[in-house]
Amino acid sequence: MDQQQKTEVEAAAFRRLLKHLDDNKDVQNIDLMILANFCRNCLGKWYHSAAEELGVAMTAEQAREAIYSMPYAQWKEHYQKPATPEQLAALDARSS
Repeated sequence: MDQQQKTEVEAAAFRRLLKHLDDNKDVQNIDLMILANFCRNCLGKWYHSAAEELGVAMTAEQAREAIYSMPYAQWKEHYQKPATPEQLAALDARSS
């Protein structure tokens, strides 16, 4: 596999990950953080950082929107649930 093919495969896999997350909006960011130590917000930060490294002008909000497929505020309003005490405890235990 040459570098161009590798980049294309990585991009396709990333698009599939984003679609999977978009298709599973019931999976809360806190649950992702507990299980995998990253969430949609982390992906948004990584996306923004990668754009900056490549000299692509992009705001943090634009990067987040690329991950969420909508403005973050809208996603939070429609899909984010308040964290339960159990989720907060599990996240705290992971962080400790």
